[in-house]
Amino acid sequence: MIISKAQTTIPQPVRVALQLREGDEIAYAIDAGRVVLTRARPDAAADDPLRTFAEWSGPADTEAYAGL
Repeated sequence: MIISKAQTTIPQPVRVALQLREGDEIAYAIDAGRVVLTRARPDAAADDPLRTFAEWSGPADTEAYAGL
């Protein structure tokens, strides 16, 4: 069941299988119409080739580049 804040509970057998604890990060992937839940790798952001562009996503940048 999804509650009003679009949250759900991860069942205990899944938490045990993934060794999840409070505060752990999880990742979702959609594969052929199903969702695959995995424990997020701590260095997952390091694999993102666009991560350096995150610094350009502030309100001042949005305003400055709006007309381009």
